[in-house]
Amino acid sequence: MLIFCSQTHGQATSHEISISVHEAITEAWNNDPVRTELQTNQQSADARAKAAQSWFAGGPTLSADYYDDRISGSNLGYITWQGGVSVPLWLPGQGTATEKVAHADARTALMRLDVERMAVAVRVVEAAGNAILARKRETAALSTLTALQRISDAVSRAVRAGEAASVDSQAVMAQLADARTELESSREEIVTSRTALQTLLGVEGIPDITQADRRWLVLTRANNLRWVEDDDPRVRAAHQEVIAAQEQVHLARASFMPNPEVGVDAIDQAQYGSPWDTQVGFNVRVPLPNAVTTTPVTSAARDRLAMAGRQEIQARRAVQNEMAQVRARVETATATLDDARVSASAMLRRADAMEHSWRIGETPLIEALRARTDAYRSLLTLNRAEIAWHEAIIRIGIATGTMP
Repeated sequence: MLIFCSQTHGQATSHEISISVHEAITEAWNNDPVRTELQTNQQSADARAKAAQSWFAGGPTLSADYYDDRISGSNLGYITWQGGVSVPLWLPGQGTATEKVAHADARTALMRLDVERMAVAVRVVEAAGNAILARKRETAALSTLTALQRISDAVSRAVRAGEAASVDSQAVMAQLADARTELESSREEIVTSRTALQTLLGVEGIPDITQADRRWLVLTRANNLRWVEDDDPRVRAAHQEVIAAQEQVHLARASFMPNPEVGVDAIDQAQYGSPWDTQVGFNVRVPLPNAVTTTPVTSAARDRLAMAGRQEIQARRAVQNEMAQVRARVETATATLDDARVSASAMLRRADAMEHSWRIGETPLIEALRARTDAYRSLLTLNRAEIAWHEAIIRIGIATGTMP
């Protein structure tokens, strides 16, 4: 289960609404259709548990018979009415076992809610990262397009003055066309990523995942791997499923035969000269145990228990692997971000220097254009590294259940 320690609220801008990660996860959770399904499962299991508290193992059975000798053709006035009502009885321990199975299923559905909330949180972070990265990509494309347009204007003036060849103008026009294509592609990505994010959240707004920094890592308990594993919603849900399967086995053992029935019968006989035309009595029906009916029930319960045990082992292994991955991802993202910052800064300075060198005639135009393109790529790498770093920190908070 995610533990929220504090909450911050983003500020709205003229172009977009920024919301906190906590607000985004809450909105996405309220908008998640799986939540409704799991809540219904829990309510249904609670209803089954309440129904299992009944005195009888099922509803009453009514029976009625009618006999008339006129149908056979004798027509002597022999008419008999017979009716009865019977109810099935619980076998020893069967009612309690049925109630325990229902309660265990309800707790399993409740824990699956925590698993789904965890999955929703991960989807929110990924969708937010895509939306923010698309905006940063547009900003970098606009900056590059502005620089290329500045070079294009200078080349155009030089061509008109006869100081530059037309091939230079063609080279710049080709780079401008590529830059405009990149800008339009980034804007398309903005629309698609924000649409996907709004569909997930159900409201407008972009989660501000950049609020996640090194201080968040201090508040997580990623070093206590055993605590993280035991408290992980997926492990807890898998373990609860094992408990529910064990209760199912107990129920199968208690249902070693079909339920017996007891009831009351009444007979009314309309016969000439009969002093006893009405009789009342009791009936008992006891189906005998049979492997044809009991073995499938027992086998299904054992199969469920075996599957639940396997899923718990797999869940624990998955959590162990994920914790190792998210910790390694934070370390890798931190190193990558530092390198990307150095690279982007150096490439931008190089692009400006190459443009200045071209203006004074020391560097060919094609080298200045290539430097500007390389600077744009380094900016994209930096943006991806920044988003990956923030996402990695939030993911480790989600994995440990300690979202600051």
